[in-house]
Amino acid sequence: MILNFKQLKKLLKKNIEIFLLFSLMLITILSTTFYNNYKNSVNENYKNIINNIYFQKSLNHIFNNFLPKYQNIEHKISKGESFNKMLNSYLIPKSEIEKIKKKINNDFNLNILKEGQIVKFTIDVSNNKKITNFLFPISRTKKILLTKNFETDLFEKKIIITNLTRKVIFKEEQILQSFYKAAIDVNIKPNVIIEFARIYGFQVDFQRDIKINDKFQIIYEVFEDDNGKIFETGNIIYANLKLSGINNPLYYFDDKKSGGHYDTNGKSIKKALMKTPINGARLSSSFGMRKHPIDGFNKMHRGTDFAAPSGTPIMASGDGIIKRAKWCGGGGNCIQIKHNSTYQTIYAHMKNFAPGIRVGLRVKQGQVIGYVGSTGISTGPHLHYEVIENGKKINSQSLKLPSGKILLGKERQIFEIEKIKIDVLKSEMIIGLS
Repeated sequence: MILNFKQLKKLLKKNIEIFLLFSLMLITILSTTFYNNYKNSVNENYKNIINNIYFQKSLNHIFNNFLPKYQNIEHKISKGESFNKMLNSYLIPKSEIEKIKKKINNDFNLNILKEGQIVKFTIDVSNNKKITNFLFPISRTKKILLTKNFETDLFEKKIIITNLTRKVIFKEEQILQSFYKAAIDVNIKPNVIIEFARIYGFQVDFQRDIKINDKFQIIYEVFEDDNGKIFETGNIIYANLKLSGINNPLYYFDDKKSGGHYDTNGKSIKKALMKTPINGARLSSSFGMRKHPIDGFNKMHRGTDFAAPSGTPIMASGDGIIKRAKWCGGGGNCIQIKHNSTYQTIYAHMKNFAPGIRVGLRVKQGQVIGYVGSTGISTGPHLHYEVIENGKKINSQSLKLPSGKILLGKERQIFEIEKIKIDVLKSEMIIGLS
C-alpha cells in the first residue's frame, strides 16, 4: 500500500519520538565516522612529519643547544672502590676505560687506589659518553693528564708536576687557655700541632703539666706552590715549651741513621712509649680500685681513662705491630699494639679507626690510629688506655722508661753545628718579627 502525503504526515506525527531518536542515531554515526577519518588523517600527517629526516636533525640540533654537550666530573674515591667501578658508575664504555688504564698503568698501579683521591674528567654526552680529558693524581705534586686526540680516538699523556718552594715559619705565643687554642690562634696547621704534641708527648702531659701563661715557640717547614698555596707541611725544625719559666728546647737533627728531635745535650726525646697517647685530654679515671660507673660496685680498673671530645685523634704510644683492631665487647672498638717482647698497649671505646688501620700493620710512634668515642660499655667519650708489661697490666702513668739515644762522636759534632745554625735562624726570625 502506497501512503500519500497526508497519511505519511499523520504517521510521523504519531511516531515523532521514534523518528527523532532514529535521526539522532544517524547523525551520531555520521559525525563519529567523519571525526575518526579526520583524526586518522591528522595522525598520519604527524607521523610523516616526525619521521622526516630533516625534522629529526632540526630537533636534535635544538635539544643539543639546550643540553650541555660536556659533563665535568670530580669523583672522590671511596673505601675499597676500584678504578673500573668508578668509571662504570658513569656508564663509560669499556673500550674507553681500557684505553685510560693502558696509559696510566706505566706510571701508577691502578689496583691500589687511595681512599679520598680526587679524580677529574670530562664526558662528551653527545658522543656515547666518551671521555675527552682525564686528570689522575699520582701524588700531591704529580698528576697525569690524558687528552683525547679526536683524529685517532686515542689519549695523549702529559705529566704535570707542581713545583713547590720550601718556606720556614716561626711562631710563638702565650698559652692562656690551652696549647691547642693558642696554636690555632696564631694560624698553625692542625697537623703541625699534633706533631708538636707528639714530640713532647714523651715528657709532657698537655692536660696537667701546662699552666696558664706558659709559652711556646716553633719553627717549621711548609711547601708552597707558585700561587703561595701551602701544599704540605714539613719537619718541626725547632720547638720550645716554656713550662713554669723553664725552657725545654728541642732541635731537629736531619740524619738518615739518627734523625729525630734532640734536647740541648744531644739526647733523643724518644722513649719506648709516650706518656700520653692523646692530646688535650683530662685524666678521668686512674689505674687501681674504683667504683665502676655503670656496674655500681668496686672493682680493679686496670687502665687509665682520658676524657676528651668525640673525634679527638688517638696516637700509637710506640712503634709496633697491630695485633687486634675490632669490636671488643665492653671495650667497644679497640686496638692492641705489640711494641716488643716486653710491652703491649690497648686503646678502647674508639669512635672509629683511622683509615688503613688493620691487623698486621706496622705503626710508628705518634701515628694516629683512631678517634675518641664512647662505644661499648661507656658513660661518655673517652679513651681507655692500658699498658701490658710481660703479660701483666700496669699503671701507665707511673711507668719509668729509659731515655732515648744520646748522640756521640762525629754525630754529636754535626748536631752541635746544626743546633747553632738553628739558634741563629731563630734569632733572625725573632728580630724580623720585632
